[in-house]
Amino acid sequence: MPMKVILLQEVPGLGKPGDVKTVANGYARNYLLPRKMVTAATPAALATLQERVAAEQRRQEKLRAELNELAERLSAVTLTFSVRVGGQNRLYGSVTNQNIAEALRETQGIIVDRRSIVLSEPLRSIGTFKVPVRLGPGVEPEITVELKPEEE
Repeated sequence: MPMKVILLQEVPGLGKPGDVKTVANGYARNYLLPRKMVTAATPAALATLQERVAAEQRRQEKLRAELNELAERLSAVTLTFSVRVGGQNRLYGSVTNQNIAEALRETQGIIVDRRSIVLSEPLRSIGTFKVPVRLGPGVEPEITVELKPEEE
């Protein structure tokens, strides 16, 4: 006789945490339940699961709203770096995602992990660049980075 269970953790071939599955009675009783991978799908357990899912959705919505607000702030930002320049407008050194993260923190008070600033390679020439910042899935604002020659 099949048994309804709620998965508490990832079970290969069955599903991910929070899924409600119907499994063979022996599989649940002899394997899944002793290893605390599932709990029986009682009405109380299902109600608790629904509350947890709703709370998780609210948390995700709040996080998404915060990310969108941060994205709006970031897309309005223009960072200007004065850099030493050699021949053919080439920089001595370069501007890296670490420099951009520090400048964001100092000038705007926005703390962003340097690894989320997407630079395929460091900036090594004078000009204006659009640099994407990966905040989360589908949230990728671009900040403007301006490199100007240093005034002697």
